[in-house]
Order: sequence, then structure tokens, then C-alpha cells
Amino acid sequence: MYDQHTDEAPPAAPSAATAPPAHEPFTIDRGSFCIARCSCGWTGPARRSRDRARTDAEEHRSVP
Repeated sequence: MYDQHTDEAPPAAPSAATAPPAHEPFTIDRGSFCIARCSCGWTGPARRSRDRARTDAEEHRSVP
């Protein structure tokens, strides 16, 4: 049987206290459009209104 060495063991999952927040939305300007994006990989639709893109980002932040 194979003995797993300690340096080959998978790392432990980070605790909730040290884990980054699940969603950190931000906006990006692309020419005349503004796009809401998130650190989780979500991308909102391109908007001409920066306020609407910020609203999209805030709505996404409330998603579990």
C-alpha cells in the first residue's frame, strides 16, 4: 500500500475567517459602455449607464 508523505497531502480548506468574500463586484469602462464584473467570474451586461452597471453589481453581491 502507498504511504502518503506529509508534503504530498492536499492543503486544508481555508477557514471562513481567512477566506475572501464570495462576491467582490466592480465595474469596468469599455469605451462608452460600463460592465459589471465579479471576482467569482460573473459578468453583467454592457450598459451605457454607469449607474445601472453599479446597480447590477450590487444586485449580484446579494446573490448567495
